[in-house]
Amino acid sequence: MRRDGSRERLIMSKGWIGVDLDGTLAEYHGWIEDGSIGIPIPTMLKRVKIWLLENKQVKIFTARAQYASQIPIIKKWLKDNGLPDLEITNVKDMDMIELWDDRCVQVVPNTGMPYVPR
Repeated sequence: MRRDGSRERLIMSKGWIGVDLDGTLAEYHGWIEDGSIGIPIPTMLKRVKIWLLENKQVKIFTARAQYASQIPIIKKWLKDNGLPDLEITNVKDMDMIELWDDRCVQVVPNTGMPYVPR
């Protein structure tokens, strides 16, 4: 996003959108030992499905990706909730244009100051 809050970068870029799993796409009330994933959050699930219909690239961006045993659990959850076999990662790269996460704080570029919408 630009300082003025416009979405120009998202519209013009061919990059990918990162979507956190726990607490953003699925309800999260603390870690469950078997790695179970909570129920989908309808608003976010709908948003992801719309992005996919618009041919936007979406990746699941989750700390769970550091554990190989979690990948099949996440893939099953995606399938069970009507999503395709999306890439699952915990690594940012230069092509990530946006991140949706329950723990993020957006910062105004080059300032260190939190972004506050007007």
